[in-house]
Amino acid sequence: MQSCCKWLWLLAWLPAGAAAFQPLVTDDTGTQGAGGNQLEAAYNRSTDKLGGAKTVTHEIPLVYTRGITDALDIYAGGTRLSIVPPAPGATERGWGNPVLGAKWRFYDNESSKMSFAFKPEIRFPVSDNREARGLGTARSSYGAGLLMTQETGFGALLANLTVDRSNYQDDALNSAERRTVTRLSVAPVWDVAAEWKLALDTGIMTNPDRAEKQRMAYVELGAIYSPGKDLDFALGVIRNTGDGDVRTTQVTMGVTWRFR
Repeated sequence: MQSCCKWLWLLAWLPAGAAAFQPLVTDDTGTQGAGGNQLEAAYNRSTDKLGGAKTVTHEIPLVYTRGITDALDIYAGGTRLSIVPPAPGATERGWGNPVLGAKWRFYDNESSKMSFAFKPEIRFPVSDNREARGLGTARSSYGAGLLMTQETGFGALLANLTVDRSNYQDDALNSAERRTVTRLSVAPVWDVAAEWKLALDTGIMTNPDRAEKQRMAYVELGAIYSPGKDLDFALGVIRNTGDGDVRTTQVTMGVTWRFR
């Protein structure tokens, strides 16, 4: 598989920063509240090694979220990509698929401190040329997730069940990829100090590459520093497992600012 196509399916599970609980892959059920706003920016560096070849991808995702009601958010975002394939391949740069989504917390039990949310998302198409260069899909794609947060004595336990569908303009990609990808993930988050949280995020998912086994997994160690209630700095390291000979590691750094 060419490196540009390889990156297309890696985007199905690596966190692109779309209104997630930075730096985690697993999202929480938290919303901004009516009239609340949130800006998220991140830098992700992913290294994809296969045999003696290495592809390095740099991402800068930007997301704006607006609270419509106390339990409903809408968000929009985009990601700037730079893909550096093995020599003698040329570096590809450009914007990926713009995204528009929502998060609706439909269940919130104050006594048990458990809540559930539904999160649908649509990814708008890029050009055929950008799809061929590995920067996105040239047809609209979409996904949805069921999110859970359980507050605990140590912090919180997060869980997600998501389904994602990628649609390509190139029929060769449509036939070669597992275009429907599911993910089941769990992340305990520990409140270790007034300003610090630590997290362990693990999940199992469909491998979009039909040449590999159907299931793969990931594990992430993450830290969040909050100098104030409206500002977070995040750092995470993610490693995939069970993906044949492919070795993918991502380092993600982000900042989240909430305001009214």
